[in-house]
Amino acid sequence: MLPAAARLRRSEDFREVMRRGSRAGRRRLVVHALQAPDPPAGADPVEVGPRAGFVVSKAVGNSVVRHRVSRRLRHLVAGHLGTVPPGSSLVVRALPPAATASSAELGADLDSALCKLGLIPDRRTAGPAEHDHDGSAV
Repeated sequence: MLPAAARLRRSEDFREVMRRGSRAGRRRLVVHALQAPDPPAGADPVEVGPRAGFVVSKAVGNSVVRHRVSRRLRHLVAGHLGTVPPGSSLVVRALPPAATASSAELGADLDSALCKLGLIPDRRTAGPAEHDHDGSAV
């Protein structure tokens, strides 16, 4: 569950992120991200922490399906809040294929979109420690 301080609530906030932010589209979702300037010195980290909002339209499915997709996305985004830069705002918009996607598929699309936006490191390139030819760590 996302803490209250980590949620986008006002339609103006959603609109600003979607208009001014960067976008990364995937098969099942689109992530819009807007990075805020550096927070002022001495600012409360809760106030400048990353925030997220979700858009799951009726095109995704009936209310049961939409709420299931929203819960899955909220859980996945909550796991990334510690790695997203403070002051960033995210809007995750579910596309119709999200209705039949598993949590793993949604997670893979979310990870891929966040990597493309530069908000989290790419896990495919961040491998284990380098080893030389005899297997010992370099």
